[in-house]
Amino acid sequence: MAILTPRFIFLAILLLPMSLPAGPPYATDDPEAVQFRHWEFYLASQHRRTASGWSGTAPHFEVNYGILKNIQLHIIVPLAYDAPRGRKMQYGAGDGEIGLKYEFVSESSGRPMIGIFPMLEVPTGDRDRNLGNGKLQVFLPLWLQKKFGSWCTYGGVGYLINPGTGNRNSWYWGWQLQRQFGGNLSLGAEVFLRTAMTAGEETDTNFNFGATYDIDSRQHLLVSAGRSISGPSGFQCYFAYQLTWGPGE
Repeated sequence: MAILTPRFIFLAILLLPMSLPAGPPYATDDPEAVQFRHWEFYLASQHRRTASGWSGTAPHFEVNYGILKNIQLHIIVPLAYDAPRGRKMQYGAGDGEIGLKYEFVSESSGRPMIGIFPMLEVPTGDRDRNLGNGKLQVFLPLWLQKKFGSWCTYGGVGYLINPGTGNRNSWYWGWQLQRQFGGNLSLGAEVFLRTAMTAGEETDTNFNFGATYDIDSRQHLLVSAGRSISGPSGFQCYFAYQLTWGPGE
């Protein structure tokens, strides 16, 4: 029986003909804003395992809305959990997120799409229970995207302003590649890294494989999973049901 190694799966992704989702289910985002007066709603959950235990959201709610042409409002409201080894699990409101994505360069045959997506991480979670950061964080990314027929690739770099005792400002870099398979399935892969966010922490480098399945024009299922190449993360995964709608649909 054939063994599905990460190398085999990645080669399969490159060779298969594969819809072109952007952002979720991947950690790396894209510059493409939701269309004007269109909506995206996600019922999602993400999980991360390290040597000290599990943490994540169960679930979180994400809403994106095209407030102007090429400008998207973004909000996440999470229910978070922290389950350290040998200690009681904590569960409750996590840190919220609000942002504006601005697609300021449109894609053409000779240039990529370019956008910024500044976000505020709002300290609505309880830091004493490891459900939040305790301070307002600011994430400032720059994203690029290019499509080549059925192929799509996007990624970029971001800087996290992370105040608080023992915290460090942090850099994020990520890149993703995917291809459409049939009319309603996409497969993709990404590599991303984040420098240390606290004193004594290592740079965390990870990969993910992901898929999006379009149930119909409005309903979509998204999933990704992967692990660390180096750093504290052992495993991460993401699951979501997405509902999209807008004028003319």
